[in-house]
Amino acid sequence: MCSCSSSNMAGLRRADMLKYSRSSCWICAVFLMLAARVVAQTDASNVLTVADANWTLILHGEWMIKFYAPWCPACQHLQTDWESLGRQSESLGISVGRVDVTQQPGLSGRFLVTTLPTIFHAKDGNFRKYVSSRTIEDIEAYVVQKKWEMVEPVPGWKSPSSLLMSGMANLFRLSVWIRQIHTYLTNTLGIPSWGSYVIFAIITLFMGLMLGLMLVLIADCIWPSRPKHREKTVTEEEEEVEDILTEEKRTSDLDNESERVSGDESTDEEGVMSDGATAGSDQPPPEGAAESSVRKRKPLEQNTTEGT
Repeated sequence: MCSCSSSNMAGLRRADMLKYSRSSCWICAVFLMLAARVVAQTDASNVLTVADANWTLILHGEWMIKFYAPWCPACQHLQTDWESLGRQSESLGISVGRVDVTQQPGLSGRFLVTTLPTIFHAKDGNFRKYVSSRTIEDIEAYVVQKKWEMVEPVPGWKSPSSLLMSGMANLFRLSVWIRQIHTYLTNTLGIPSWGSYVIFAIITLFMGLMLGLMLVLIADCIWPSRPKHREKTVTEEEEEVEDILTEEKRTSDLDNESERVSGDESTDEEGVMSDGATAGSDQPPPEGAAESSVRKRKPLEQNTTEGT
């Protein structure tokens, strides 16, 4: 009995030791995996993930920001070099960030990202688009040799912190939200595409009507309408008085014109008559008048001769 019990105890101890060793191996393996993962995360931890909540951090200091998408092959090709740049960020004196446009559509609209990958250089709120080679050596030379000084910064109206780009960010977020709703209506609820478009059209019209009504109410509260009957009456009276004055002035002008014309005509007639009289005194008498005067003189001369 003692020998059997001692052998059983030895067997149990060996089994426990085997179980303990196996569990220890599993624990070591898990620990090594976690350590490798922590090391990998530590290597890539210098690349900051930029989102809508913390994007204002890039307004201070010097940054290199990459806009990418997980499905983009060129972005995947750049990922290794970008992580290497992040590990060297402290020696370069810059900060390295990345933006996933599929998760942050507002930032893609704020920066007007149209191609992937897109890289921006930021220096104290001034942004420049990086258009050179995407190799790690060229990016490092761009920072170390300050080649960014030869590039014109983005103008103020296109700056990510401007009011216009803030509105653009909201539009991009709205478009993504509408697309998600459209996908939910068509895929989950089984509504056809044209039905989804009709729903969006009705919602848009309703929102437009409500917005117009709100604007009218706000305008009426700020600038209330006033009765314009009194103003209209005064305006009409002023117009009538002005018309009467204009008519009187026109009549007086016509009278003065007629008097001036009649005076000119009488003056012309008098001048013509005086000219005719002067011309009559200067011309010799007609021949008939001369002959009658000669005939009258002849009998007078004959009578005088006879009397003598």
